[in-house]
Amino acid sequence: MTQEPTQEPTQEPEQATPRMTRTSPRARSAPPSVSARPAKRPAFWWAAAAVVAADVASKYVAHTRLPLHVPQEVVGDAFRLTLSYNPGAAFGMHVGAASRLVFTGLTVLIVGFLWQLYRETAPGDQRRALALGLVVGGALGNLVNRLWSARGVVDFLDVGIGDVRFWTFNVADVGVSVGAVLLVWALSREQAGADATGGSAPGDARARPADP
Repeated sequence: MTQEPTQEPTQEPEQATPRMTRTSPRARSAPPSVSARPAKRPAFWWAAAAVVAADVASKYVAHTRLPLHVPQEVVGDAFRLTLSYNPGAAFGMHVGAASRLVFTGLTVLIVGFLWQLYRETAPGDQRRALALGLVVGGALGNLVNRLWSARGVVDFLDVGIGDVRFWTFNVADVGVSVGAVLLVWALSREQAGADATGGSAPGDARARPADP
């Protein structure tokens, strides 16, 4: 008689029991990472860089190509290019011989204040970041010009009708003016939204810590 081979019983593979992991309340409530936040910096940096670049380039061309105090008509008498040097600040403001030193110091202080305001801007607030970038770019453009030339800031944009004319200005002044108007509008909208919800404005430093 032949003996049939016996088969050993097969064992079922053990199934790993899922391990329960506990998530600490701190981990659950952790704020999103910086990379997950909406970016606010591109609007600020692009606006500031564009204003500084356009201002420096246009002032160089005006300084090297335009005759001093001789109007060059572009759109008739309404828009002319007239080279002049302003030892003071925008729109003809000056304090005599100390204008260069005084306005250089004021510009540094203003840029420092605007930088802090930018750091307190809520992530994703492109409108406010853009406004601050325009103002900072204009301030830096005139600051570079003031440090570069002892004669004063180069002004060459001349608008008006006949003898009724606006102060001669430059691209940096345009950036400061447009940015200031946009910033006032942005801050007023933030305040209106805060009043409607009964909370703090999105960019209020009391509502959130400043970003580095």
